Amino acid sequence: MTGRTPAPFTADDYRTRMERAARAAGDAGLAALLVAPGPDLVWLTGYAPPAATERLTLLVLAPGRDPVLVVPTLEAPDAAKASGAPALTLRDWTDGKDPYAVTAELLDARGRFGVSDNAWAMHLLGLQKALPDTSYAALTEALPMLRAVKDPAELRLMAAAGAAADATFEEIRKVPFAGRRESEVGADLADLLRRFGHSQVDFTIVASGPNGANPHHEVGDRVIERGDMVVLDFGGLKDGYGSDTSRTVHVGEPTDEERRVHDLVREAQEAGFRAVRPGVACQEVDRAARAVIADAGYGEYFIHRTGHGIGVTTHEPPYMIEGEEQPLVPGMCFSVEPGVYLPGRFGVRIEDIVTVTEDGGRRLNDTTRELVTVD
Repeated sequence: MTGRTPAPFTADDYRTRMERAARAAGDAGLAALLVAPGPDLVWLTGYAPPAATERLTLLVLAPGRDPVLVVPTLEAPDAAKASGAPALTLRDWTDGKDPYAVTAELLDARGRFGVSDNAWAMHLLGLQKALPDTSYAALTEALPMLRAVKDPAELRLMAAAGAAADATFEEIRKVPFAGRRESEVGADLADLLRRFGHSQVDFTIVASGPNGANPHHEVGDRVIERGDMVVLDFGGLKDGYGSDTSRTVHVGEPTDEERRVHDLVREAQEAGFRAVRPGVACQEVDRAARAVIADAGYGEYFIHRTGHGIGVTTHEPPYMIEGEEQPLVPGMCFSVEPGVYLPGRFGVRIEDIVTVTEDGGRRLNDTTRELVTVD
């Protein structure tokens, strides 16, 4: 699959994101956001430090103030090259200096701060020692929807990642399954994802026969046999945005029961998709899909949530699960992936990434959801 290289995000794009995040922090009663290296920092600034390091790097976003990125001096030249660098101020610190004292100068000494979930404990403890009257909350707790609503440029990247995953499925269904190990088919999936533009492969689940009853089965040495149902679940990052799709195929002709269970999951997946529209609570997507499976007598075999958000990571808020009352908003992207898992026998899962539109939902995966037979 070829195509034009997407236009990079600009300093203005990152400025808009940082301003939005700072406002959201203020609305949530936070003095600032403290963003450590990881997906939040990349999304907000375009900067990914060259490697995991014990040296403190931290973006400070406070309502009504210019954003500041605290960085080690030896990494400041790289930070200055980031696409979002023109929209922020760099504050560097040298080895031998106290980075927490440098950061403390930027913070309210009695404030409550939202902190990236993946911030190192040693850095958070260092800040607490420097500012003992401060308190902290994880970003997924304080601002779970920070990255949830995608802008048009992000949606185009999400659609392109979905199309690449679709192209991967169309090719994998052509390869031989019977007589090959799950790990071999998994390697084919990874190669195809990269061929179709993925820079990062996050997972390639190939769960054959009884292994399909484990939703997160890792590819193994089991030899796929004729008569097996095989769950395929794969995805990663293309141009910085995620793909994730699942289809269940059958090696040779399926039994009537296998067809019946697959049709049931397909009906449940359609019901979950049809429930998507602005203003509906996330849990209603789960309820719609789950009701179809429960009404057919298989409720105890649907053992996970119906979906998860996706964007610059392949799993992020919001979650389609009972108890999640967050309303759907146009631009949100998430999976709809019900399944039935019969222990010791087989499993079925069908998954599409869906984005919320102004009047409903739009699938970002378009391969057939009918039961496909493979050789």
